[in-house]
Amino acid sequence: MNDIRMIREKPDLMREALVKRQMDPAPIDRILALDEERRAKLSELEALRAQRNSASKEIGRMQDESGRETIKDRVRAINIQIDGLDTLVSELDAQLQEALYELPNVPDPDVPPGKDDSENVVLKTVGALREFAFTPLPHYELGPKLGYLDFERGVKLAGTRFYVTSGPIAKLQRGLIQWLLDHHIARGYREFGLPFMVKQDVMLAAGQLPKFRENLYHDVERDAWFVPTAEVPLTGLHMGDILDGEQLTLNYTAYTPCFRKENLAAGKDTRGIKRGFQFDKVEMYKYCKPEDSEQELQNMFADIEDILHLLKIPYRVKQLCTGDLGFGSTKTYDLEVWAPGIGEWLEVSSASNVRDFQARRGNIRFRRSPGAKPEFVHTLNGSGLGIPRTMIAILENYQQEDNSIQVPDVLRDYVRLDAIN
Repeated sequence: MNDIRMIREKPDLMREALVKRQMDPAPIDRILALDEERRAKLSELEALRAQRNSASKEIGRMQDESGRETIKDRVRAINIQIDGLDTLVSELDAQLQEALYELPNVPDPDVPPGKDDSENVVLKTVGALREFAFTPLPHYELGPKLGYLDFERGVKLAGTRFYVTSGPIAKLQRGLIQWLLDHHIARGYREFGLPFMVKQDVMLAAGQLPKFRENLYHDVERDAWFVPTAEVPLTGLHMGDILDGEQLTLNYTAYTPCFRKENLAAGKDTRGIKRGFQFDKVEMYKYCKPEDSEQELQNMFADIEDILHLLKIPYRVKQLCTGDLGFGSTKTYDLEVWAPGIGEWLEVSSASNVRDFQARRGNIRFRRSPGAKPEFVHTLNGSGLGIPRTMIAILENYQQEDNSIQVPDVLRDYVRLDAIN
């Protein structure tokens, strides 16, 4: 959430941010009008309460009974006004809060301008693309040919965009998750086992609601929401907390399945396993002091690069432009792996600095020293990694002419296989 004081004092900064994101700046005018009306009504409310207090004291001092009744009548009239204004202020508060929840974060000044993903900036490409002596198969042909990736049974069980893995590919999937978690733990991240459903206020704090309501799965009876990413419950862990500044930065990691309706992907290529309604992901998350968040973004980015180096998969790094920046992000780097079978670069990770956007929504603060005034923390998140697309890259880059798949060296102790055939 953006600071209402910043919007009040620098409305043009927020308007400019929305324009950079290819959004209509008109909501700023409505927010300012709501804020002005709310503050005016609060002032009226405080004046009426002062009148009531003064009148109540006057009643206590007055001896004349008829005069006391007259003032009591006046107090009753004031109470009616106060009740009405209380209700109005609560309504204005709710409207203002809802409008603020709809506003995205402000892009950092060094985020490249652009209208959409076509204007993202490729910063570097790492690793030579493999030259094949044969035509590499896409994973959605290779997996079924080996008998370990079954789309028909996925549809039979759950409908379109679901699939079943079995045998060595199921082991690869499980081993990859375990290796990623172990890698992060070795780099100083603390692992969490999290619920796969959360309360509405957790979704609000993480920035998923109300913006992405139509893309989320919701258990209406329990008012519980299936997590679209472990970022959500990792944000919720410290909602309402005041953290010890001496313990920051906190580095967290977790595995969860992720549930998304993928309404935002309508019209995009959905063949294979790269875009499903349920997928596995290992998440990285940081809580840090405001002055440290830019460096922590670079640290997280380096941790993700290290994974891709160890997997020996060609990848490239993009910085997202203002028009493609995520709702809660101020700056994002995407890391994409090369998939030779489908001939595409696939995003397997986004590393984002969210600054105090989630902390304000979830009231997550820290003290620099005992007794110091609490400040909002900064939060960062990154995929470390998304499993289906990483699996695609492994299957397609490590395939052999006989359709077998070599297991990357770094995963062999986890999968207990040298090859899948």
